[in-house]
Amino acid sequence: MGKNQKDPKTILPDITDAYKALFGDDLVSIILYGSATGQDFQPGKSDINFMIVLTEDGIEHLDRAFDVVNKWRKKGVAVPLFLTEEYITTSLDVFPIEYLNFQNNYIQVFGKDILKDLEFSPEFLRLQCEREIKGKLLLLREAFLEISGKGKALKRLITQALPALIAIFEALLHLKDIDVPGERREIVRVMTDAFDLEHGVFEGLLDIKEDKSKISDEESLNLFKGCLKEMRKLSKLVNSLGG
Repeated sequence: MGKNQKDPKTILPDITDAYKALFGDDLVSIILYGSATGQDFQPGKSDINFMIVLTEDGIEHLDRAFDVVNKWRKKGVAVPLFLTEEYITTSLDVFPIEYLNFQNNYIQVFGKDILKDLEFSPEFLRLQCEREIKGKLLLLREAFLEISGKGKALKRLITQALPALIAIFEALLHLKDIDVPGERREIVRVMTDAFDLEHGVFEGLLDIKEDKSKISDEESLNLFKGCLKEMRKLSKLVNSLGG
C-alpha cells in the first residue's frame, strides 16, 4: 500500500491542486469516500479512496493522470475512480449499493456535490442486495473449500470479505428506512437487530479484521461457518422483501 497517511484529510489540498492542474475546467468534482472519511480508518491498513469526476471531454484524457496517480499510490492513495456525471446518473439502477455506500461515506473535496441528491429505487436496491448476498455465498463457500478452512488463510478471507458485507448491510438498512450509523460496529449492531441475525457472529468477524483480540483457528472456523449460515438466512429474508 505504500506509506499511508495518519490523517487522510491532510492531503486534500495537495490532491486538489494536482488534479486541477491536470484537468482545469474539465474537473467537475473530487470526492473522498470510504473508511478514510471516518473513525473506521486504520493508518497503514485502510485504503484512501478518491472519486474524480470529469467532463465528457476530460475523461478522454486519462493519460494526463499517469504521473500523479503513481506518485500518490506510493503514499497510500488507491487509484481513483474516474467517472463522468452522466455515467453516475445512468448507473444508479445497475450499482445502487455502490453509490449508496459512496453517499453514506464521503467528504466533498472540490467542485460539484454530485452524491448528495442521488435517489435509489427500492426494488433495484433489493435486487442487487439479494444478488450480492447469494453471489458472495457461492464465492465464500468456494474459497472456504480451497483453503480447507485453515487458520491464517481463513482470517485473510474474512478480512477481505467484510467490506462488501458491510456495504450490503448499509443498503438493507436504507431499504428499511433505518438511519445508517457511521461506524462499522454500530452498523452490525443495528443490522443484526433489524433482521434478527446472530450479532456475535459478525462482531467476531470484525474482531478478526481489526485485530481486536486473539482468536484461535477453531474460533475463526466456527465464526466463518456461522457467517455462512446467517447469510443463507439473510438471503431468504431479502428475497421475501420482493413484491
